[in-house]
Amino acid sequence: MMKFPSDLLEALRAAQHIAVLTGAGASAESGVPTFRDAQTGLWAQFDPEELATPEAFRRNPKLVWEWYAWRRTLVERAQPNPGHFALVEMERHAPQFTLITQNVDGLHQLAGSRNVIELHGNIRRYKCFACETPHSGPLPEGEIPTCASCGGLLRPDVVWFGECLPAQAYRVALEAAQTCDVFFSVGTSGLVEPAASLPRIARRALATVVTINLDVKTEWSPNAYAIHGKSGEVLPALVSAAWG
Repeated sequence: MMKFPSDLLEALRAAQHIAVLTGAGASAESGVPTFRDAQTGLWAQFDPEELATPEAFRRNPKLVWEWYAWRRTLVERAQPNPGHFALVEMERHAPQFTLITQNVDGLHQLAGSRNVIELHGNIRRYKCFACETPHSGPLPEGEIPTCASCGGLLRPDVVWFGECLPAQAYRVALEAAQTCDVFFSVGTSGLVEPAASLPRIARRALATVVTINLDVKTEWSPNAYAIHGKSGEVLPALVSAAWG
């Protein structure tokens, strides 16, 4: 059975506001490949950073559309894992709970999380490349769909390299980092800004910060806990230990 420091469990039980930031590691256990790991087979010859840009879409919209259609099929096969469900349970116990994700797969919502803050958008949604009008309803077969408002090409509603994060989503995420009692960083590399700065902001605001990742060693220090492990294993054990 996984053991956790008593002061961490006490901090969780006493917290009035828990904030969680999740990255690709949280979905990897559901079979969703990370951004770079998805470059296999036909797509291995392409650099994902050269496909996930507005310039790439202008240059070759068909190529980018097909790449995202392929990635979307991988996402649609995936199901939430125990880590996703543990966060749903954690939300039930916290008076205030903010879930911020860098993932675009929608698995938190499928698991039952409410009011998910999507910093990088959602691969299951679409918007117009020209006027940004959201698209609703099924996609037609064949060519790249066009916007009902202006006739422009539709694109995935995700944040591409060179684009800003959704302003409202980032405002909510920043406020959560500044006001929470406990901040979790789960399955994220900590390299992609500005999301990478959120745990540091929470730490400066005197929140207890918990990092769960395969890239860290398990270490405890005052109000900072690093836990080496998979989120699908650590989070259920931690929720069980805190609230039984």
